[in-house]
Amino acid sequence: MSIHEECGVFGVFSPTQTNVAAMAYYGLYALQHRGQESCGIVVNDDGVFSSHKDLGLVNDVFSREVLSRYPEGTIAVGHVRYGTTGATSRRNCQPLAINHQKGKMALAHNGNLSNADVLRDKLELAGAIFHTTIDTEIIAYLITQARLKAPSIEDAVSQAMKRLEGAYSLCLMSSAKLIAVRDPQGFRPLCYGKMPDGTWVVASESCALSAVGASFERDLLPGEILVFTKDGMT
Repeated sequence: MSIHEECGVFGVFSPTQTNVAAMAYYGLYALQHRGQESCGIVVNDDGVFSSHKDLGLVNDVFSREVLSRYPEGTIAVGHVRYGTTGATSRRNCQPLAINHQKGKMALAHNGNLSNADVLRDKLELAGAIFHTTIDTEIIAYLITQARLKAPSIEDAVSQAMKRLEGAYSLCLMSSAKLIAVRDPQGFRPLCYGKMPDGTWVVASESCALSAVGASFERDLLPGEILVFTKDGMT
């Protein structure tokens, strides 16, 4: 088996304001073997997103000074990248943080879409302008398009999944929710766990749960969408 496992995703939802950036850091550090090209963390502080990402290893990109600049928050998503599609450049670092008509979203993605070229062509012909060369931005466009008419972000994710083909796992956050998604075939791994204080954690591998003191609950089922909010998990 290669040391590269094609990216790792991490997400945390805390019932109270806390240092979720540090939790994401330790989670990504545990997932470093899944990607050494780049990494990033986005923190949600009551709807205000703070992001930092760059080329390099987790402990190089996230110095103590960088982590200290993050505010406390309730949600965070993180990513370590091993490039499978798209060039090696800072613009292709994840998570992608997006402002759209219905709010904000930060998206971390592991996997490859087999119909990426077809989807990108359709979106560009409809007026979409891409700033990266990664599949993740295609997924973000599909979700935000669906969100214009969908009653919730999770409904928009579900609608977008019907257009995606290939292997993927997603960890995304809105202003109030953390959402975990696994592709219908279950090609890409994704699991979740819980900490004693009620904090939910999502990760590509259970080693990242252990790194932050969360107990393993289970793997997501193929095609499953989990939504974490202040009211719990659905």
